[in-house]
Amino acid sequence: MNAFDLALSRLRPRLPSPLEPVEDERFTRRGLRLLLKRDDLIHPDLPGNKWRKLALNLRKAGGRPVLTFGGAYSNHLRATAAAGRLLGFGTIGVVRGDELAGRPLNPSLARCAADGMRLVFVDRATYRAKSEPAVLARILERVPVDAHEVYVVPEGGSNALAVRGCAGLGGELRGAADVAVVACGTGGTLAGLAAGFDGRTLGVPVLRGGFLGGEITALQESAYGGPRGEWSLDERFHGGGYARTTPELDAFARDFEDRHGARHGLAIERLYVAKMLHGLVTLAEEGAFPSGTRIAAVITGAPEPQPVSSR
Repeated sequence: MNAFDLALSRLRPRLPSPLEPVEDERFTRRGLRLLLKRDDLIHPDLPGNKWRKLALNLRKAGGRPVLTFGGAYSNHLRATAAAGRLLGFGTIGVVRGDELAGRPLNPSLARCAADGMRLVFVDRATYRAKSEPAVLARILERVPVDAHEVYVVPEGGSNALAVRGCAGLGGELRGAADVAVVACGTGGTLAGLAAGFDGRTLGVPVLRGGFLGGEITALQESAYGGPRGEWSLDERFHGGGYARTTPELDAFARDFEDRHGARHGLAIERLYVAKMLHGLVTLAEEGAFPSGTRIAAVITGAPEPQPVSSR
């Protein structure tokens, strides 16, 4: 084991993450068993899908500076910055929206900066084209590091290594659940979860647009050379799109916390987890699952004290 692998192992992730049964009459009266897969408890700084998606990428980077991408409230940027602080490598975060450069940092970006991440703000057109080699080269010109030394991780951390890392989540649920439900941003967690799981995987996208199915297919192709597992998406529960919520969704999250927060030490993250749980409860009430189904809801993160916009 080299020095960087040894440092990575010393972060001591809590794996497998806990799987907690929950008594909720909205499920029990239909003969369903609800389980919470507590990936939010894996590591205090790199919780949930962030640990699973980053670990293999960080091993490949081997201590080189890591450059990655995200929006103003990106959990992925925060996790990458924290990993850099804990493991002693440099991090660069390319942030969508050059108009943010002249404003005070929000709590999420301020945490990234405090953890040593250099923030590079780019306009939205450049951000959309960030995967094009010429555009990426222009971005790297703005970074005071030799471009050949930088290890680039895609937005949300979703690439073939991330998919393989998230397959471990599916493996932990094999035989313990019939259906796994997860919120989806860039699709890497679902792509890996479905590959490692022996049941049905349901994704709840938190963005509008209907593009995610193609992204997940491409991620499984890059990781495994073809499709893996049984998975589907329900596009109805995005709450207006990424980083948006609604009063109804906020009320749902508070109610879920009132029902289960004290017993399970659970606070509901609004931008991903609340949308997934709301979708799951709605599907249960619609009769989407036969009696006797064991449903694992993946809790991918904990809430941050940051504002969100409401419709």
